Amino acid sequence: MAIERTFSILKPDATARNLTGAINAVIEEAGLRIVAQRRIRMSEAQAKTFYEVHAERPFYGELVSFMTSGPVVVQVLEGDNAVAKYREVMGATNPAQAAEGTIRKRFAVSVGENSVHGSDSAENAAIEIAQFFTEADIVG
Repeated sequence: MAIERTFSILKPDATARNLTGAINAVIEEAGLRIVAQRRIRMSEAQAKTFYEVHAERPFYGELVSFMTSGPVVVQVLEGDNAVAKYREVMGATNPAQAAEGTIRKRFAVSVGENSVHGSDSAENAAIEIAQFFTEADIVG
C-alpha cells in the first residue's frame, strides 16, 4: 500500500455545530493521520479559487457563499491510499445515499451542507494542500 496525502475541509455546517472533534475521531479511527490542521475563515477569493472547477455550474455562487459563511477546518490527512480511504469515510455527497457510519451519513445536514470536502485524486490533493499549507506546516 502506498502512503499518500489527501486534503480535507470540515465545512461551516460542521464547525457551527462543534463537530470538529467528532469528525476527527472518525478520520483517525479509519486509520488516517491528521498531519496538518488549521481553523480559518475562508475568504471569498480563496473559495472562488478553490472551487474554480465549478465556476460555470449553477450552484457556484451559493457554494462560495456557504464556504465563506463561517469558520472551516482545513486539514492534510496521511495514510495508506489516503485519497480513496477518506472518500470512503466521507460517504456519498448526498447524505441520504451515504453508507451507515460515514461522516456524511452521521453529520451532514443536506447535499449542500454535507459537512466535509475531500480531494478526488492524489493530483488534486497536492494542488489543494498547497493552497492552504506549506510543507513546513505538515508534520507527520
